[in-house]
Amino acid sequence: MPSVVALIPARSGSERVPGKNIRRLARHPLIAYAIATAQQAGIFARIVCSTDSTEIADVARRYGADVPFLRPSEYATSTSPDIEWITDLLDRLDERYDLFAIVRATNPFRGPDAFVRGLEQLLGTPEADSIRAVERVKQHPGKMWLLEGRTMRPLLDQSHLDVAWHAGQYQALPEIYVQNSALEIAWTRVVSQTATREGRVVAPFLTVGHEGFNIDDEDDWERARRLLTAGEAALPDIEQPYPGAA
Repeated sequence: MPSVVALIPARSGSERVPGKNIRRLARHPLIAYAIATAQQAGIFARIVCSTDSTEIADVARRYGADVPFLRPSEYATSTSPDIEWITDLLDRLDERYDLFAIVRATNPFRGPDAFVRGLEQLLGTPEADSIRAVERVKQHPGKMWLLEGRTMRPLLDQSHLDVAWHAGQYQALPEIYVQNSALEIAWTRVVSQTATREGRVVAPFLTVGHEGFNIDDEDDWERARRLLTAGEAALPDIEQPYPGAA
């Protein structure tokens, strides 16, 4: 069985939801659910948190993640591409792994089963360099427009069609999928060979239910609370008490 390392990115300085990674959702900090997800998946040889913050590092360690070093500040800006911290982290780890998975804290309703399914699918797709979570779009690009002064034109060229996509029913449109951040697993070789985190051939992992739900802003945070209150979504179980709680 190939060895897999779980990478949990958790930089400081979130602008839309301050302190997001260690802000409490229900009883625990958001990052705790990502760590629990990785632990309960049972497929990871190691769970490593990549952060530039000593505060986040302390919380991650309390819940069972390794933080062998802090992320360099130049790889922790709001515009830093993931490939920078991934390359730095994999190069600096004292062990080598066949695959890595990105387990983002911002997807609290994606449970451990998603990673088990994702790994099985990637291993069963030998032509793929990686697998990434996607879901079918609700706003189809065939019905999107570009404004040009006082007029507009379709985003996608549809001149070859008998009936333009923007004039047809949604059910008649070609199926289009958009990525979400629920799951990414890739062979570590793609990082050095292609200088990307996904490689050249990507397999689709179709998320179901609220697996693809991502917390980007305060509205998402409030929706997450509502889903939990209504019993429409669930968080991974964490047995230990919140650190510092009485």
